Amino acid sequence: MNIDYSPEERRFQAEVRAWMRENAPRAPHGVQIGIPMDKETQVAWERRLASKGWLAYFWPKEYGGPGWSATQRHIFDEERAAAGAPQLSPFGLAMLGPVLMAFGSEAQKQRYLPKIAAAEEHWCQGYSEPGSGSDLASLKTRARREGDHYLVNGQKIWTTHAHWADFMFCLVRTDAGVAKQQGISFLLIDMKSPGVEVRPIITIDGHHHLNEVFLTDVEVPVENLVGEEGQGWTLAKYLLTFERTSIAGVADSKYEISRLKEVARRDRAGDRALIDEPGVRERIAELEIDLLALEYTNFRTLDKVAKGAPPGAESSGLKIAGSELQQAISEAMVEFGGYDSLAWLPEQPVGEPAYNSSTIRYNFLRASSIYGGSNEIQKNVIAKLVLGLG
Repeated sequence: MNIDYSPEERRFQAEVRAWMRENAPRAPHGVQIGIPMDKETQVAWERRLASKGWLAYFWPKEYGGPGWSATQRHIFDEERAAAGAPQLSPFGLAMLGPVLMAFGSEAQKQRYLPKIAAAEEHWCQGYSEPGSGSDLASLKTRARREGDHYLVNGQKIWTTHAHWADFMFCLVRTDAGVAKQQGISFLLIDMKSPGVEVRPIITIDGHHHLNEVFLTDVEVPVENLVGEEGQGWTLAKYLLTFERTSIAGVADSKYEISRLKEVARRDRAGDRALIDEPGVRERIAELEIDLLALEYTNFRTLDKVAKGAPPGAESSGLKIAGSELQQAISEAMVEFGGYDSLAWLPEQPVGEPAYNSSTIRYNFLRASSIYGGSNEIQKNVIAKLVLGLG
């Protein structure tokens, strides 16, 4: 989409583009959604952005962000993706940060937000449990108050980067005698606390992104409660609107489609370029049309947030369309590659470099329609909150 930026916005775009060209990591596979990076590379990249004041790029100045407009934030994300630079870890920046700004105490804001904005502390999300995924409100992890602390017992699962994290924001049940949504609270848990055990989960792509987290008599100070007891479900829903909006991944899908077109122009099917095959051209055109529709919807959400409102139920639509588009692009890359896509490890290539990681990415993105709330559940959210259906 061609956007009519103002002269000032074009100068800003040129500044971001030049900075990305000089500073973005050059690892060929760590820049794509679903291709794992090691913690050291991720942290080094985020601290480089933090030193420029750009890590918390959608935060207001009062909390350590640059105070950019919605258009500037869009430009930054577009230029980051276009440079092949890695995504940012969303847990502290895009999820917990907005929750603390809206519901946290002044002490919590002063303690945690500066460390997140400086990439000095890293977070994970303690939501899903065995048996409590789509029906998150049925969670069973208990927190019992004992004087100046809570005693937490339970299990979380599918916890991305828990093995990296310093802290976990966690949903716990503080009252079992009320309706299930009303008995949930939102705690901040130090991952170094006695009683916290992290066990790895190796996913279908062969990598360690996810974990089980076991909590056994973990003491959590009362001051680590965000909001009030029983308010956790409200905070959880507020956080999820930001998570689902970020999962849409518009800028990164644009980058992946550009890669798809590049290899289709270069590779050959018999005596002509792959892109000259009618079926290939049609496939790419369909992906670009879906991307354009997603981008327009994303702009509407950005406009709403720019006016001071949090993302609403439209974030569920963004999540559905964005995750399905990511899956479709990864599927096309595997199919275009043919035998070259058979490589399982990027460091052990079979054929063209563009295809070496395509199977790993394809497998990882099978989960994109599940994490952040399955797409089936998102359709229910839209039916209820947008269409007014029971």
